[in-house]
Amino acid sequence: MKIEQVSDSVHMVSGTNVNWALVSDGSGVTVIDAGYPADAAAVVESVRQIGHTVGDIAAVLVTHAHLDHIGAIPTLVEQAGVAVYTGEHEVAHAKREYLQQITAAQMLRQLTTPGGARWVTQTARAVIGHIGMRVPTAQAADQTVLAALPGGFVAISTPGHTDGHTAYFMPSEGVLFSGDALVTGHPLLPRTGPQLLPKVFNHNQTGTKTSVHALAIEEAHVLVPGHGTAVHEHLPTLIGELSYRQD
Repeated sequence: MKIEQVSDSVHMVSGTNVNWALVSDGSGVTVIDAGYPADAAAVVESVRQIGHTVGDIAAVLVTHAHLDHIGAIPTLVEQAGVAVYTGEHEVAHAKREYLQQITAAQMLRQLTTPGGARWVTQTARAVIGHIGMRVPTAQAADQTVLAALPGGFVAISTPGHTDGHTAYFMPSEGVLFSGDALVTGHPLLPRTGPQLLPKVFNHNQTGTKTSVHALAIEEAHVLVPGHGTAVHEHLPTLIGELSYRQD
């Protein structure tokens, strides 16, 4: 686990090939995403390391309900009864009324790709015993609820990676939490830097390419991605360059 302070109130935490974020404004903590199931203890410890307890968590915001982003939620709900919010169209996915996630067969095919064997092994270890995990308490949050959480957030609909994928913007410090709509690294990517995940992870590749433009918020200058390192750069410029390379 690695903790990096990326702005006055925001810490990005890196776990098993995935990030989560902790936002503390003195009134409590908002957790954004929650790592793999194997990262649950690390999520709890990361909250403690920034000077809080699980009881200080006001809510968990979920960008999308893949296993590498919801892993610690059962622990947080059990220990403190924390509220769990996600995008309106992602609630049913979080409750596993349907599933949009890489399949076991697709994972196995990654064994022959560069970095694939290591990634598959790490992923299998991180989810073992929790393949059927769901978030029955997930609920949609309106903008009033999001604005009142520690940090204060605006939801940005970014469908593609999943149909209900939602990014979150923190206007007070210009921080964008992009989830998997935009990343800066992954074991299956050949390079680092702002980019999309490999299409095997995206439920709707066309939607993923379209949604990235919604992240070009003029006031955003810190990117906290679901995978990879944080970036301190003017987001409209960064995304404009990304779009140029992809087109």
